[in-house]
Amino acid sequence: MPEIIVADDLNGLNRTAADRFTRLAAESIASRGRFTVALAGGSTPKALYRLLASEQYKDKIEWSRVFFFFGDERYVPVADEESNYRMARENLLDPIEIPAENVFRWQTETGSPEEVAAKYEEWIKDFFGGDIVPHFDLILLGLGTDGHTASLFPESRALDETTRLAVANPVEQLGVFRLTFTFLLINNAANVIFLVAGKEKATIIPEILGEHPDSGKYPARVVKPIDGNLTWLLDKSASAELTTRN
Repeated sequence: MPEIIVADDLNGLNRTAADRFTRLAAESIASRGRFTVALAGGSTPKALYRLLASEQYKDKIEWSRVFFFFGDERYVPVADEESNYRMARENLLDPIEIPAENVFRWQTETGSPEEVAAKYEEWIKDFFGGDIVPHFDLILLGLGTDGHTASLFPESRALDETTRLAVANPVEQLGVFRLTFTFLLINNAANVIFLVAGKEKATIIPEILGEHPDSGKYPARVVKPIDGNLTWLLDKSASAELTTRN
């Protein structure tokens, strides 16, 4: 069963997430000498990244031993305003002065979506070594109002992928390609944390976390770590219907 934590507001959600990030980083570095994390894009994680880079948290983490990946990315130039990497770089990576070799971004400028995804999968395999499915210490995820997470959208091709770690996913309803981790990789993480805020998510939260007939239509429901911890961090607005409908 997932751990469900409800914060009073977005500030409380981010503080809880920052504390959890800090603790997991310290534990992983102490036991394995490094901390591997896949960042999420979108508006909710942005404030978390700023908090982690603030004086309150910046010196609590041994950043030189943290290695950053991205759970998904838009197929746009690296400097585009829609780039998840650009958002993370401006709000976290640059402020903490992370070494360039500690950051692994999707190289969207180097080829087709399929080529970019294949290269990213190769990088992930090379970094973790061997042919086994990599074991991230932490994967951060967001949630769309349609129940998508990372760039795993309802009825999209990537939902059925069972062997690849990273794929190019055509999203017909948006008319774009997205680049994304697959469920195979996400569900092998040691820790997966959803960050969810806003009343517009309230309706689908109980359907994702509960047992409802139509819950299978939400990709986020497929996130169930095989041998890891799943945590949902919600603000009060996002959790408003959770107790009444479950």
